[in-house]
Amino acid sequence: MDIKGKAAIVTGASSDEGIGTECAKILASRGCNVVVNYATNKAGGEAVVAACKAAGADAIAVQGDVSKDADCLRLVQAAIDTWGRLDVLINNAATTKPIPHKRMDLLNKDEFERIFAVNVIGTYQMTRAAAPHLKKSGDAAIVNISSVGAMRAGGSSIAYTASKAAINNLTLSTARALAPEVRVNALCPGGMLGRWTRKILTEEQYQERLKAANTQYPLKRGIWPYDVAVAALFLVEGATTMTGESIRMDCGQHLGETSARN
Repeated sequence: MDIKGKAAIVTGASSDEGIGTECAKILASRGCNVVVNYATNKAGGEAVVAACKAAGADAIAVQGDVSKDADCLRLVQAAIDTWGRLDVLINNAATTKPIPHKRMDLLNKDEFERIFAVNVIGTYQMTRAAAPHLKKSGDAAIVNISSVGAMRAGGSSIAYTASKAAINNLTLSTARALAPEVRVNALCPGGMLGRWTRKILTEEQYQERLKAANTQYPLKRGIWPYDVAVAALFLVEGATTMTGESIRMDCGQHLGETSARN
């Protein structure tokens, strides 16, 4: 799939060095025009737009809360009004709250609903709003940013990991519903490093993860937002025979010990 001159939406793309930001920039580097979505960080969104334009593509920053259906429709319309088409959707917008899994007393209905509203319902609403235009493209791609927590039920909170498991299920459902014109796949990074992870961990926890990545993971490195963007670009451009996949990328953590024993 040649994305030069085509149009994309990347949700949650205003965080400095975040996954959404890196996805927007890598699409722009391939000549794809980008709607850079932000919820509250207008300055961040405008900075990403500037980076996309510097990479050689057109871009606009559009405010929107993906938990609100009207905002999702407005984001899609912005792409149509600006470029007359929509070919790529990266569902990256997400939220969480660090709550130890054993402290179920700290995770109430309101937190569950808030996390699911953005992570799951937001992904669905963006997909639904974009679907008619993506299908018109005839060769379109959706990439949902999930988490390895969906597979191992480990992460910042039970609500977060459950929401990511729901996204993997949603990926299957929408892949069936939108084929053959639209491919829908998910990426499930684990052992993430960078600003997002640093915000939800203590500094001691972050340094422990960094050390573990360099010494314990089979590939002796962690996952950075740019790594996820590279994988997303592959799913958009190259994975023309793949749909309904939820792909784990965790530097081999799931393999356990790096040395096999007889």
